[in-house]
Amino acid sequence: MIGILGGMGTQAGLDFCNKLAVLNRGKIDQEYPLFLLYNKSNIPGRPESIGIQTSKLTNKSFNKKSKKKYDKVLKSLLTGCKLLEKNKCKFIVIPCNTAHYWYDDLQKKINIPIINMPNEVFKITSIQCKKNTKIGILATEGTLKTGVYNKFFDKKYELISPNKKIQKEKVNKAIKYVKMGNIKAAERSIKPAVNFLIKNKCKKIILGCTELPIAIFAFKSFKKVKSSKIFLDPNLILANSSMKKYYIKN
Repeated sequence: MIGILGGMGTQAGLDFCNKLAVLNRGKIDQEYPLFLLYNKSNIPGRPESIGIQTSKLTNKSFNKKSKKKYDKVLKSLLTGCKLLEKNKCKFIVIPCNTAHYWYDDLQKKINIPIINMPNEVFKITSIQCKKNTKIGILATEGTLKTGVYNKFFDKKYELISPNKKIQKEKVNKAIKYVKMGNIKAAERSIKPAVNFLIKNKCKKIILGCTELPIAIFAFKSFKKVKSSKIFLDPNLILANSSMKKYYIKN
């Protein structure tokens, strides 16, 4: 059984479940994957809990206040993962990019595998793109600040993110609109950020916040989502990886 730690946000967790279902479309009920979604929406805000001071993006160096915030999120994530582990899930997925800042410490305390979403996106990119390709990333400020994607991509690619003005006025707002359920406003808001990355010659764009595929693909068919030439949807990539692991485990 696939364990899904959701609630970050709720729309993103449901989007992941929907993609699991659509990937198996055409099968009878009994052939769909078994999964357990824990919509743990009371996990403290991830971007707000990142108060790090680092010399390198992959190293954590906390002051007392930021350590307390970090540990509070870790404890809540751990509670969610423990529940999934206790309910016989074989592995866990977390459809939230920013939450992967806590990945290493979380995996140490859980006895079943947690699939690392940024790493799965990197694997797909490595197949599709040559070394030193410019790769765009749209994400929360927390995801960008903590370098959860840089950890994998910097050794092979040049990650490009929007400038501060576009990040604040377009990307952040698009994410907020999805959480509010205003998908049309989110779609309008994110377009300038996409155009910025295309103008900067990015061959692929990572939708590095699980709200963003909803903003971009909400009014398009799933076929178009799967055939997208430029967008990398971490939720869809994670769903595919989950199914591969699910069949191995079963």
